[in-house]
Amino acid sequence: MARKTTTKAIDFEKSLKQLETLVDKLEKGDLSLEDSLMNFEQGVKLTRECQDALQTAEQKISVLSKEDKVWVEKDLVDDEATDD
Repeated sequence: MARKTTTKAIDFEKSLKQLETLVDKLEKGDLSLEDSLMNFEQGVKLTRECQDALQTAEQKISVLSKEDKVWVEKDLVDDEATDD
């Protein structure tokens, strides 16, 4: 089943904070099975949204650089790894 894409941008920081709150609740073990399942499902949704936001950000970070008069796409992550 393909993941539904949305054009609505998420607030990454807010979603991450909500995910941390859900994890804390689940780790305490005070919830009923039904509440635990609802929190887990919400956590999975938030995790997917955050992963999608990170992937989008990673794609935006990719930069174009001119090498031998040909434009090629370079990832900043690769550049950082070669700085050592």
